[in-house]
Amino acid sequence: MSENVILTTGIYDMIKDHIRRKKVSKQEEALLLLELKNAKQVLRRDLPNNVVTVNRRVKIKDHTDNKEKEYMFVATTKTNNKKGKLSILCDVAVATIGRQVGDIIHWPFKDGERKLEILMVETI
Repeated sequence: MSENVILTTGIYDMIKDHIRRKKVSKQEEALLLLELKNAKQVLRRDLPNNVVTVNRRVKIKDHTDNKEKEYMFVATTKTNNKKGKLSILCDVAVATIGRQVGDIIHWPFKDGERKLEILMVETI
């Protein structure tokens, strides 16, 4: 499991703004602030292909209910639920953004803590 999240500067700033606007719970805020404090910021072209970010298809295993799901994380202006395109600021994206394939995350969702594992990341 990677120690620190890897984010582009734009995504870093977007998450900070998301926190500032109080769009996350207190528990999520504490986790996100800790992740941002230790985050590695890189240029878009230097972001590894196996890191969860915008414009990536991600397969996640939810160990809490033992199910696998695929998501496409896109810019907030490009969301389309019918096509499976979710905002990079949706709950599952915020929980996994900056993480890499193989990472396991314990995250406090609205319906309780979940254990997620990132199985695959690919550019869309």
